[in-house]
Amino acid sequence: MKTIREDKFIVSVRVGPKGQITIPVEARNMFDIKTGDTLMVMGDIHRGLALIKDSEFYKLMEGWDASDKN
Repeated sequence: MKTIREDKFIVSVRVGPKGQITIPVEARNMFDIKTGDTLMVMGDIHRGLALIKDSEFYKLMEGWDASDKN
């Protein structure tokens, strides 16, 4: 794992035969991810994949209006 700053890091993970990855312990600790938590997987064909805890995702979406073009 490469630590960039105290609040950032980068690490590679391998995709297993069932399409699963293991989230490194450092990431689970930093983002308080526990067994049984639900994560949202978001993707953009040009920008890649992102993971976010579902609770944080729903907080972000509370004020979002799909009809707002800005």
